[in-house]
Amino acid sequence: MDLFDSHTMTAIVLTAFLGGFIGLDRTALGQFMVSQPVVAGPLVGWLLGDPRAGLVTGGALELVWVLDMPIGTFVPADATVATVAATAIAAIGGGGRADLPVIGFSLLLTTVMIPGTMLADHLMRQRNARIPQLVLDEKGLPSEARITGWHLAGLIAFFLKSFILCLVLVPAGLAVLPLFVRLPEPFHIAMVPFISLLPLLGVAAMTRKLSMQVLDRFLTIGFVVAVLCVSVLGLPAPAAVSASALGGWVGARYGRA
Repeated sequence: MDLFDSHTMTAIVLTAFLGGFIGLDRTALGQFMVSQPVVAGPLVGWLLGDPRAGLVTGGALELVWVLDMPIGTFVPADATVATVAATAIAAIGGGGRADLPVIGFSLLLTTVMIPGTMLADHLMRQRNARIPQLVLDEKGLPSEARITGWHLAGLIAFFLKSFILCLVLVPAGLAVLPLFVRLPEPFHIAMVPFISLLPLLGVAAMTRKLSMQVLDRFLTIGFVVAVLCVSVLGLPAPAAVSASALGGWVGARYGRA
């Protein structure tokens, strides 16, 4: 794969645009939950020709970050940008057929992405904090035109934040991916159990965040189905990740209703 050939550059720019639009759903516009990793990952993977990479990446990251919400002064990891970028790295780097080691390495790269996404969110909050002053006219009164203009500018700023992050993170990930490919075979073999066991980490993190006094039925069912998929039915790891993510997502959203 040539990082600078026309096909790769087109895929990178397409990913950045998708990341920008999907990122709007996170807090700025709509909030239809399309920005959730379990939705964003498969969507990006499908559009880049590798739905499996998106399914595994989105499902795993959904389990880890499903309960991290940007509430109050808390600035969570931007799971949307990380999911879009990791899925694109795996899908583009794997030529539309990324194997589990490449997907696992792309997932590991999200740990490097998170500080940058959190810094970008912090800067966006600082910008938003200035809006109440910026909408005032010369007499110190809010202007309808200024309010409308600054809110529309806010949408553009949120789009550009996710767009630029994806435009930087995806090429950076693709640039280091060949280094992983050239590693000895044991490193690649180790990625397979990493992907298979990653749902355990997500289930543990979700259980702790929920502070459950009793077992959540949706989360438990999802995890049991995941175990059966791998150990009894012999289905691949993506099936386990999908079942765990679906159960955890439903439990976190509706389990206490």
